[in-house]
Amino acid sequence: MDMKHIYLIVYIFLACVLCTISSNLVTNKTIPVVIWHGMGDSCCNPLSMGSIKKMIETKIPNIYVLSLMIGSNIIEDTENGFLLNSNTQVEQVCQKLLSDPNLKNGYNALGFSQGAQFLRAVAQRCPFPPMKNLISFGGQHQGVYGFPRCPGESLKLCDYMRKLLNFGAYVSWVQEHLVQAQYWHDPIKEKEYREKSLFLADINQELNNNASYKANLMKLENFVMVKFSQDTMVDPKDTEWFGFYKEGQAEDVYTLQESKLYIEDRLGLQEMDKAGKLHFLISDGNHLQFTQDFFNEEILPFLM
Repeated sequence: MDMKHIYLIVYIFLACVLCTISSNLVTNKTIPVVIWHGMGDSCCNPLSMGSIKKMIETKIPNIYVLSLMIGSNIIEDTENGFLLNSNTQVEQVCQKLLSDPNLKNGYNALGFSQGAQFLRAVAQRCPFPPMKNLISFGGQHQGVYGFPRCPGESLKLCDYMRKLLNFGAYVSWVQEHLVQAQYWHDPIKEKEYREKSLFLADINQELNNNASYKANLMKLENFVMVKFSQDTMVDPKDTEWFGFYKEGQAEDVYTLQESKLYIEDRLGLQEMDKAGKLHFLISDGNHLQFTQDFFNEEILPFLM
């Protein structure tokens, strides 16, 4: 065998090795995960978001997980969940995601409680980097009309929030400075809600028709909504699946499919539903309580 043939064999061998390595790299590539915590929580609480982050990293080796901190430290992060305008928070997160090189090719998003509707706002307002799957744990997508049990690390902040909401959720300075007022949805005062809500009425297209909101949300591969069957914090818990109280009272509820949001398809949810992109899951627990088996069986497949 002459040298020419030897070089050819070596070349083919090296090419096959490189192809195998390249194939393995593609196969083992993971999609980063972004987490946004709920009211009264923080990015790094070892009993909540810290535990979730660690669980994902254990289940999917080498994955990049970003647990969002709103502020420069944990105390600010917790306080901002009550006191920093929702729109400002979303804008800050959009910039943070855009500047993170680990997310440039896209990411999956896990939102917990109010963090879920905030991440939906990110999907609607900031399509770059692209959000692939949005998983909402107990998100209040049609707002709330009560907080029976306000959790968190600061009872004083919970008490302050309740007093302001009782004073008047749609008073301009309360709307401007209290996060929970910005997704407070009073079914008795629907007109006032639509006109004065600074956050939820906008992202749900209650008054204005922003075509980009619909187009951007429909880019999601999957929108997963987890409702907690024994939820004692969110009122009504149907909001976790886009349901809510029928106008003018606070007893009877409508489903997503019965809502104007769906019928008029203001966000593309009807099209997404028909395309199999909407997933309605239920966890048999209180607010944000789910088992590891539930996470492994129902959630993990969307992250792999």
